[in-house]
Amino acid sequence: MPPARPTRLALVDVLRGFAVAQMIVYHFIYDLNYFGWVRIRIFVDQPWTGWRSAIVTQFLLLVGISLVLRRSFKPALSDFFRRWAEVAGAALLVSLGSWLLFGPRFIWFGILHFIAAALLLARPLARLGAWNLALGAVALGAGLALADPVFNATPANIVGFVTQKPRTEDYVPLFPWIGVVLIGVGLGSLWQRAGWRVPALLARLDARPPRLLQLLGTWALTVYLVHQPVLMGMLMLLKKAGM
Repeated sequence: MPPARPTRLALVDVLRGFAVAQMIVYHFIYDLNYFGWVRIRIFVDQPWTGWRSAIVTQFLLLVGISLVLRRSFKPALSDFFRRWAEVAGAALLVSLGSWLLFGPRFIWFGILHFIAAALLLARPLARLGAWNLALGAVALGAGLALADPVFNATPANIVGFVTQKPRTEDYVPLFPWIGVVLIGVGLGSLWQRAGWRVPALLARLDARPPRLLQLLGTWALTVYLVHQPVLMGMLMLLKKAGM
């Protein structure tokens, strides 16, 4: 029987909320660029590409850690697939909304699509525990080092290893990013061994979490779905007003 302990850890929600806050700021800058108020090659130049990678890395490490956390306290497959269905359904909504807005550049394998696929791949591997650190490092290294034009065509580019990124507004392929999730699973397994004790350096953050970040982290999927329609809707109104 799983231990009686809250299934949410404030520290995890705060860290996730920090990633969500960065995502909102990043997308706001993207939207300003989209409407022509600033001119930034956000998909090409630094620090923008590096910042995007850092945000995605934070999210996906927490996906792996949260998978172990949920598996520890809610091990039933029914709970896993209920949460998975929420993520997969949200990914479909993102595809539909981005198709209406961006047409052929719609999001067909962005971060939510990736997370839905990664959860299915990572859950059976979670039983390997801390060995996922090594497995994740290999997957990450392979994804960064290997590339072949055969993977450029759809749907092969879902795997990664591309030499040319597809024309889409968000693209998170299985490699190298599955490596980040598996490293998160490995870290979560080590944390589980320690009884989910919060490290001393982070104890204050866990005991007195910033409420806004905790709220963003608790409702991360909902915030992800609504923040861009809200931001783009507001900026569209300002644009039509001649600002």
